[in-house]
Amino acid sequence: MKNKETNRIATLLNVLRFFGWPPRRGLMALRQAWHAHRGFRFTEGWQNQTQSKALIESQVGENPLLTFFNGRKEGRGIWKWTHYFEVYEHYLSPFRARPVHFLEIGIYSGGSLEMWADYLGDKAKIYGVDIEVACKEYESEQVGIFIGDQADRGFWQDFKTEVPKLDVVIDDGGHSTQQQIVTLEELLPHLSPGGIYIIEDIHGEDNLFASYLYGLQQQLNAADFIPGEAFKTQARPFQTMIQAIHLYPYMAVIQKRKTPTSEFPSPRHGTQWQPFYTP
Repeated sequence: MKNKETNRIATLLNVLRFFGWPPRRGLMALRQAWHAHRGFRFTEGWQNQTQSKALIESQVGENPLLTFFNGRKEGRGIWKWTHYFEVYEHYLSPFRARPVHFLEIGIYSGGSLEMWADYLGDKAKIYGVDIEVACKEYESEQVGIFIGDQADRGFWQDFKTEVPKLDVVIDDGGHSTQQQIVTLEELLPHLSPGGIYIIEDIHGEDNLFASYLYGLQQQLNAADFIPGEAFKTQARPFQTMIQAIHLYPYMAVIQKRKTPTSEFPSPRHGTQWQPFYTP
């Protein structure tokens, strides 16, 4: 009887830990889950707003990465979702013709390494990581290849010793939640100020890495108000260095700040204010 009671208590504690403990945290977890479901239901009822193909094409500018990709009819293979190229151009164009240190995880047939070299220029130093030993053949004077498991923290420790600077990371590796989390936790702090971290192929409505990103976003939205200060918050360590987290279909982009910030002020300017609110 005693063992049954102990098991019941242990089960109850596990349930409480799952939903969060203390109880206030558990209640918040349930409210967050409900609102996430509410947002999901809203998207299910979204109505398409169509535009003509000609209008859409007229709004799309020249994209040298997409041009390279579409022109690859033979040679080393490149496999990408085509909507990624607009995102690439938006975030990576400032790094062109600069001495950028660029890493792609997941080499496969090596074509994307050639694409990045063509796009970024001769000043770029490009690194590739893959678990397949055969990918070592893609190494060149401009491209360094590292063979290892991206879910292995020891591998990343060795990598960071050999590559002390990274400006851009693209995780197009194994795409499992554990691989993506370990890689991000090891490389995001290593990324240079102003750097860009891209995670690809976050597929599925119930993707667990997307849930992990939600945890990062919660920290980005944290508001620790400074006592005695009117509308000024103290930046947490994560907020100090991370500028933004952007979500796209199957893709996330994390931007690191060029210069750290210590606080977020919200000053008021002007002399005329409505009387119905006094902070």
